[in-house]
Amino acid sequence: MEEVPQDCPGTSSAQAGKGASCQGCPNQRLCASGAGAAPDPAIEEIKEKMRTVKHKILVLSGKGGVGKSTFSAHLAHGLAEDESKQVALLDIDICGPSIPKMMGLEGEQVHQSGSGWSPVYVEENLGVMSVGFLLGSPDDAVIWRGPKKNGMIKQFLRDVDWGEIDYLIVDTPPGTSDEHLSIVQYLSAAQIDGAVIITTPQEVSLQDVRKEINFCHKVKLPIIGVVENMSGFICPKCKNESQIFPPTTGGAEVMCQDLKVPLLGKVPLDPQIGKSCDNGQSFLTEVPDSPATLAYRNIIQRIQDFCGLHSSKEEKLISC
Repeated sequence: MEEVPQDCPGTSSAQAGKGASCQGCPNQRLCASGAGAAPDPAIEEIKEKMRTVKHKILVLSGKGGVGKSTFSAHLAHGLAEDESKQVALLDIDICGPSIPKMMGLEGEQVHQSGSGWSPVYVEENLGVMSVGFLLGSPDDAVIWRGPKKNGMIKQFLRDVDWGEIDYLIVDTPPGTSDEHLSIVQYLSAAQIDGAVIITTPQEVSLQDVRKEINFCHKVKLPIIGVVENMSGFICPKCKNESQIFPPTTGGAEVMCQDLKVPLLGKVPLDPQIGKSCDNGQSFLTEVPDSPATLAYRNIIQRIQDFCGLHSSKEEKLISC
């Protein structure tokens, strides 16, 4: 999977899709559409489709295995606990769709209706869409080049009958590659609230998160904040805390201070989190008294507060 090069001009630049570093990038034509070429009509179509979606949140990570999909799943579960809110979870990790398993929807299939694809529902107010629903078996490999991935993401955004939604959470693959450029470009006219970036405390993870933050700045994607996952382990018997992944350079807290981005919170390790995901259950309701559950709920509240503030700013701009 190709990453955005260090000298990527950014999707909003006049050189987008035209620079030397753009040669060979699967998204070259997509980026160029915003830099003088004929714009992709899908961008306007998706903008119209997304009018019924109040808040759009991307969940990113620089490195795989840091718990990004786990966080996406529990963010969706946490938001959907308010039965007055409609929540949707879109999995665009095309080659590694783990959301169906985590949401207890493995083996489900997408159904076609007159108004498009119908999401698969966990609860009446929590719908899910993933390429995993289109596979014959969970073990099937998705071996696609960039253009086909882009086409799948376009179809998810334009052709799924999402209905009236309060929160659309987009679970992305690790890194800064095809899928990330596509989702930002296709939603460029539909106003993304921002990105939540997941990391673990050790420097090898933070290195890649810095690149992810740089990516967000280049494509003008607002950063809601950073979540430090697997942040220590509290023994359930002796209650002593151990650092499984030592924060040798100060962890996410120091990085956020240096880069002037918000730290939304730290989620400690809890073996029940992995067990809940394997069983397709919400850890928040399965283990409500865990320190990790408290951390999740505090972080979810901060994300809700950010989205509420974002809505207020938009309403003021519209009224002006």
